[in-house]
Amino acid sequence: MGVRENETKTGNGAGFEGVGEVFLASRSPRRRALLNEAGLPHRFGHPGIEDSELEPGRVSPAQWVAALAYLKARAGMESIKRDADVVIGADTACVKDGELIGTPADAAEAERIVRRLSRGRHEVVTGVAVLEPRTGRRDLFVDRASVSVGDLSDDMVREYIASGQWAGKAGAYNLSERIAGGWPIEYVGRADTIMGLPVAPLKKRLARLSAAESAA
Repeated sequence: MGVRENETKTGNGAGFEGVGEVFLASRSPRRRALLNEAGLPHRFGHPGIEDSELEPGRVSPAQWVAALAYLKARAGMESIKRDADVVIGADTACVKDGELIGTPADAAEAERIVRRLSRGRHEVVTGVAVLEPRTGRRDLFVDRASVSVGDLSDDMVREYIASGQWAGKAGAYNLSERIAGGWPIEYVGRADTIMGLPVAPLKKRLARLSAAESAA
């Protein structure tokens, strides 16, 4: 089944010269917003991969998110029949006490996750895959951040779960939304890594691919 493709033209591409046509293999509004804020025009669409149906097996969290990012990028690239200069895929997960925490399937799971993250620290890992359909070049990387969540009262948790804002989010939350919502949160690392797409490291990879293309 092909992707339902969309297009956004926000940004003038400043700082992304030579990158060409970009396709983001994701429907995540957070990842799209991060690219828009960075000024990178792009098309986007669902990659056709439902990672909630997959199991990580015996791999590290970093290996898992990198593998999913690649699967999404590859599926997205094939779905648009390689009609882009660059295809980007990404995947984010939380790690608590060594256990991988992904996107909740329903409200009950979201509540369990939120209560588990309360009063403690967890790690966020985001994997990114950058593919060049024409040359076959690819670049995969992982970025990490640490998040500490304070004491969330029962009322805070119930109100949040009832809002539905947990849906589609790794670890059942979005950093900027929860800070704005008054959650006691502190973090070390890149905020955009926690929100699903580390833009500055991505920009470096895109520049590297562009330079390699120019030198070819």
